[in-house]
Amino acid sequence: MSKVRLYVDHPLGAGQTIPLDRDQAHYLFGVMRLGAGAVLSVFNGHDGEWDAEVTEAAKRRGTLTSLVQTRPLQAPPDLWLLFAPVKKARTDFIVEKATEMGARRICPVLTDHTNSERVRVDRLQAHAVEAAEQSGGTYVPEVADPVKLDRLLADWDGARALMVCDEARIGAVDGLPAALRAPAAVLIGPEGGLSPGERARLQAMDCATAVSLGPRILRADTAAVAALTLWQNAHGDW
Repeated sequence: MSKVRLYVDHPLGAGQTIPLDRDQAHYLFGVMRLGAGAVLSVFNGHDGEWDAEVTEAAKRRGTLTSLVQTRPLQAPPDLWLLFAPVKKARTDFIVEKATEMGARRICPVLTDHTNSERVRVDRLQAHAVEAAEQSGGTYVPEVADPVKLDRLLADWDGARALMVCDEARIGAVDGLPAALRAPAAVLIGPEGGLSPGERARLQAMDCATAVSLGPRILRADTAAVAALTLWQNAHGDW
């Protein structure tokens, strides 16, 4: 079966030495019971996936040596996921699934109706790393710092299409227009929906298109998965 996979924040290349931090050493040698001479898969989000050999194994430290590239980098399309944070477990789910499905950047946004404003970016980034390790990915999306939606839109690059998943369009039959091709972003609103002011501002943006996700209102975590799937299916990434 597949080898242990580990994300490392270090360049990879033939013969490259990779130092391990305390947590990585504990995981490989204390949890997974690897020892010197064991071979695992490593990736850093830039250089693809490599086989690496354990050359030093201790309780609090260790060293790997990269051997040979086993897969090139598989970068996702330039698609961002913007979402209003919800309860902790469901926010974790959104980040994990967005990573697995190939979002390039994950951006928590604070809207007028956002009811969960505390976001620990370091924890969410760790969830993205873990999701990439477990799903076989070679790319880890950046989890951006939370930003208010109005500020994000004020600085928006009009060259990036914005797919707005709007519960007000429930039941509408929407096909995704070609204009939503990458670079693009998907916006998932809060549980209370977008406010009238936010909806009006988005409608005034030439690059923004409101779409329906079908005949039923979806929870935010379900909507994120559904929206990414629709975009990928429409643009050949599914």
